[in-house]
Amino acid sequence: MSDLIRKEGSQFINWIPPFLEVMKEKGGSATPKEMREGIIEKLNVPDSFLSERLKSGQLRFDNQVYWAKQYLTFEKLVETSSHGVWSLTEKGVNTSLTYDDAKELARKWVKHFSDIRKKKQLDDSVSTDSERPDEPDNFDADEPESFENLNLLQLIKSTTPRGFEHLCARLLREYDFESIEVTKQSGDGGFDGMAKLKLNPFVSMSVYFECKKYDGTIPIAKVREFVGVLATEHNGVDKGIFMTTGSFTSEAYKLEKNNTKLELIDGEKLVSMFEKKQLGVMRKVIYEPNPTFFSQYMANINKDDA
Repeated sequence: MSDLIRKEGSQFINWIPPFLEVMKEKGGSATPKEMREGIIEKLNVPDSFLSERLKSGQLRFDNQVYWAKQYLTFEKLVETSSHGVWSLTEKGVNTSLTYDDAKELARKWVKHFSDIRKKKQLDDSVSTDSERPDEPDNFDADEPESFENLNLLQLIKSTTPRGFEHLCARLLREYDFESIEVTKQSGDGGFDGMAKLKLNPFVSMSVYFECKKYDGTIPIAKVREFVGVLATEHNGVDKGIFMTTGSFTSEAYKLEKNNTKLELIDGEKLVSMFEKKQLGVMRKVIYEPNPTFFSQYMANINKDDA
């Protein structure tokens, strides 16, 4: 890992080559979470790196993987479905990149958007300082933060620990859980609540949930304690959901992968779940311009047009 990551310049470039490799290993398509976990496992990314955050509170590694994907999209190597699944294009399937290739790819697109701003004086909404590096050689600053809504996570973090437990219970109710009960604060038995989920008219699932309002990475010991509760529970609990405003270690995700009872919900996923159910948010439709689409019309189509 340490030999792979170049410290100079924008670190998102480091993830471009392994992004293509991991996606090919997954058959050409994957969810953002699958890609994140795949890159972490392939390169053995340390937890200390995974827990670093930007000023906004967003995880730096997640932000860098997002921008690696974004530049691969500019190059038409990767595309995103309407359901948010990332996949390789035909060109992407047949492409492999070294670090130097990735650096040149990034420089190419930074220069492209810089030239557009200078020559065409496009409106700032097409390419703002918060979305693109300013100049072709600006590879020394942090990656621009993604334009995903971060205020929601900050609001969730502002709740009290007890309030967060009841907020998680409300979220479960929005996802059709029933008989939800938040346990008393003293002697909760190692979990914060219980619920049932009706899978169909014949089958229901009993669930325990644990809620941790946390700024950093949840210690693996906390996850193991919760797994221990699920394993020793005599009432036949079927599933355990661990929800947090923070993040989990790669070891925790390995534990989840090997334990069918465990489900981990980190802060980023928590936000997406609130947004999907429009819980605590007001819907606002925003159309973001696609610079790649318009770039084909920003040059003369043929010599006769000159």
